[in-house]
Amino acid sequence: QVQLVESGGGLVQAGGSLRLTCVASGSIFSVYGMGWYRQGPGKARELVASIDNFETSADTEYGDSMRGRFTISRNSAKRTAYLDMSRLKPDDSGIYFCTANIKRTTWEDRSDYWGQGTQVTVSS
Repeated sequence: QVQLVESGGGLVQAGGSLRLTCVASGSIFSVYGMGWYRQGPGKARELVASIDNFETSADTEYGDSMRGRFTISRNSAKRTAYLDMSRLKPDDSGIYFCTANIKRTTWEDRSDYWGQGTQVTVSS
């Protein structure tokens, strides 16, 4: 079993900051990537940020509206990803989901896993 547990969501005023944390645990051989998606009310789920090559070069990617305001980072030894969000806007409100691409054993293929999500609300 693989579990992804997010934390750090909450209510913040526009212009404020939040840090989200996602910890991967369970039967894990290797983590290849971790990232964050979000889904606002009545909106499709969209990429916030991701880290590929999680245990090596940690290549990052961001959604267009997040670039310059959000920073994704990781602690590969702790299998943890962080999302530092600054200059938050009401449009950033939504449920933020952590996702990870993980190989559980040497003989299994990689699979994508999702956390339950954490609510971020930005008040104007």
